[in-house]
Amino acid sequence: MGKDYYVFSNGRIKRKDNTVYFIDENEVKKGIPIEDIERLHLFGEVDLNTKFLNYISKYSILISIYNYYGFFSGTYYSKKKNVSGVLVVNQSQAYLDEQKRLELAKAFIDSAFHHMLRNLRRHDSVPKEIIDQMMVERNNMNFSKNIMELMGAEGRGRKYYYEALNYFLKSDFYFESRQKRPPTDPINALISFGNSMMYTTVLGEIYKTQLDPTISYLHEPSTKRFSLSLDIAEIFKPLIVDPVIFTLINKNMLTQKDFNIEEGLCYLNEDGKKRFIREYENKLSTTIKHRSLNRKVSYRHLIKLECYKLIKAVVEGEEYKGLKAWW
Repeated sequence: MGKDYYVFSNGRIKRKDNTVYFIDENEVKKGIPIEDIERLHLFGEVDLNTKFLNYISKYSILISIYNYYGFFSGTYYSKKKNVSGVLVVNQSQAYLDEQKRLELAKAFIDSAFHHMLRNLRRHDSVPKEIIDQMMVERNNMNFSKNIMELMGAEGRGRKYYYEALNYFLKSDFYFESRQKRPPTDPINALISFGNSMMYTTVLGEIYKTQLDPTISYLHEPSTKRFSLSLDIAEIFKPLIVDPVIFTLINKNMLTQKDFNIEEGLCYLNEDGKKRFIREYENKLSTTIKHRSLNRKVSYRHLIKLECYKLIKAVVEGEEYKGLKAWW
């Protein structure tokens, strides 16, 4: 399995013969092990050329690009090798079937609720009332009659979830409310950054399958995004991203010094990004004993397994049940 490779500095990437180098602003040259990586993440201002892109396309490497603040901008997505017209047709039919679409969307969010509640129940300081309110919204979501009602219940449940964070996070990371555009405080910055990382991770796993990442069920398909990544990421944000955030804060692995605030926008500085990504990669590589496969699998592999479950649901008509952590 290939690895993720991160570039934080400004510079340029150059291919010479069959070797790829990153050359920083001080002309320091460092080889990039293209044969050993699956995803290249560019956080700095990096110049590329078509010679390099043509070369890495044969390795099916995804290049994820992030802006100055560390937020996801887009992905270079080379020619997909795993394609299936039959699967695209079945994915589309599942989207057009309102009942099937709603069934899949509910499964994504029910898993998200399961993992959010799992996080809160690990902290005795969280009031039972908040958990009860989330359970009510989970029930409302499962009985919703359309996507709009489902999204409403999910939004209210997530609001209660975020309210609970102040009961167990360190006081100097007080969280008022979710602010996405732009994030205005360290917690919002961490959530936005972590969700961006999860989005690209899920896209990378989808890319290994024959799924079309533009056909989604919870999120409306769009010409500007791979919306299926957003759907599947709902399951894994509270399972992977949120525990990483809690660990970084409560174990003093991140402090206020790891954030910058400019004109009301809060974002991780370079040191903060590196610390987050280190812990995030550790989480993705953590293994658990899979009760169906009867072997150890990593958190990253669980994402890929979720993609295959979705394929079975839309092609073979199997009931799709989103992952619910049992460990």
